[in-house]
Order: sequence, then C-alpha cells, then structure tokens
Amino acid sequence: MSTVLQSRLDFAPWADPATRRLPGTIPVTPADWLRVDDAYAGQMALRDRLIADQPEAVLALDERASPAARELLEMILPLLPALGHRVADGSVTRPDGVTVPLDRDVPMATLGRLTAEDLCLMDRREGSEEHLLVAAALCFPAGWTLAQKFLRPMIRIHQPVARYDEDVARRVQRLLDGVQPGRGLMRGTAHWASSGLHHPLTEERKAIPPGETPFIRVERQCLFRLPESRAVVFSIHTSMIHPDALSPEQAALLEEFPIRRSS
Repeated sequence: MSTVLQSRLDFAPWADPATRRLPGTIPVTPADWLRVDDAYAGQMALRDRLIADQPEAVLALDERASPAARELLEMILPLLPALGHRVADGSVTRPDGVTVPLDRDVPMATLGRLTAEDLCLMDRREGSEEHLLVAAALCFPAGWTLAQKFLRPMIRIHQPVARYDEDVARRVQRLLDGVQPGRGLMRGTAHWASSGLHHPLTEERKAIPPGETPFIRVERQCLFRLPESRAVVFSIHTSMIHPDALSPEQAALLEEFPIRRSS
C-alpha cells in the first residue's frame, strides 16, 4: 500500500516543552479532539480498504464491550459536523465526499470509517488491576498487531517494550483511572519510520533492528472517559511526513531534541 503523507505537521511533540518530556500529557477538550487535515482523504481511503478487505486484522470487539462501543459512536457523532461531516439519520457523509452507512450494530467498523483516528476502548473490569483492550478500530498500527494485544492488560500490551516496566505501568494505570468525562488528556509520540501507516508487526518481528527510516511518524494520542460505561477511549491520530516538509522551527528543534528510530 502506498504511503499517505501530510504536507505539513500541525503537531510536533518535540517542539513543545509540555509534550516533549514524559509523560507529556496536557488537557484536551472534546471540541479539540478529532482532526481533519490535508491527508484525511488519503487516510480514509486506506481505512475503507483495510476494513473491507482485512476486517479481522483491524477490528475487534469483545461482546461485553458492545454497549461501550455504541456509546463511543454516539459520543463522536455530534462532534463530526464541526469537522465538515454531514450527519443524517442513516448515514454520514465525510469531508472527502464518501457516504458511510450509520450502522450501530457494528459500531467499531462504523467509527473506523468516520474518523482518521484509530480508536481503542480500554475497560477495567471487576477483579482486574489493569485496564484491558476490549474493542478497537486500529487501521494504522505502528509496529504491533491487534490480535496479540486484544483483551490483554496494559503491561502485556506493551510487551516487548523494555522501557514499559512495572513503575511505568503503575503510572499509566493511575492516568487511566483518573481521566474524567468531558476532560480529556493528550500526549504525543514521534519516531523515524521505515514504512507507511498500516505497519503491523508481531512481537517477535518487532525485535529486528530497523532499516532505512525516511519518514517521521507522529501520533497525537488522546484519552477520554465514556460517562455511562466508564470505559476509556484511547485515540491515535497518525501523521506521516518527510523531514523536508517540517517547518524551519520544527526542523531546528528536532536537531536539538532528536527522536528515536523504529521499524
């Protein structure tokens, strides 16, 4: 699949002291959550193909999470008109002109075709010390596979990331426990990347050192709590850009605060 690139980078985590350092979370409102940028049409065309051709690879929904998934769909629908979507009773017409049936029986598939963000639902169930990944529309994984992470707790999801130890896991769990409805949190990650948006790798394959990395991949990650189910949605808006498309300020700060290389 061809690489879909942004022509400019609206959010560079390394360029802002608030998002540069760990954990780098800042407040975000629902109105400032979702993004439509100059790569939206290309990203959505790729999402449409992946959901149609490889649904088992990019969609997951535990039956017990179905109410939370439908709640997430109802939470996002009112936000779409401000982004250029036309929402009708039975369909949504996206800013790229594509009309998507509004099918509440398959909420994650429907959401996956409406937003450029990947959407993962996390739920802390009775008896569990951590949130589990219970639903996802994940078309643009950055070196991981949904099948290996579905219904797994956070510390297992991040295997084999060496930096994600028990101390980090506790801090992340406090973050998930603390997020409140209507008051989201946002953070960003960035790394040099060797491939395009849809880049699934198994945990075994991820251990192989990266080769040539010509692109910069930026993820704008947000957390929101659903008020009824109390599940937490983790959204990921991915930007891919050539380094020569960075602004002069972004390029200068990247020299000062370098980012890692990944497969």
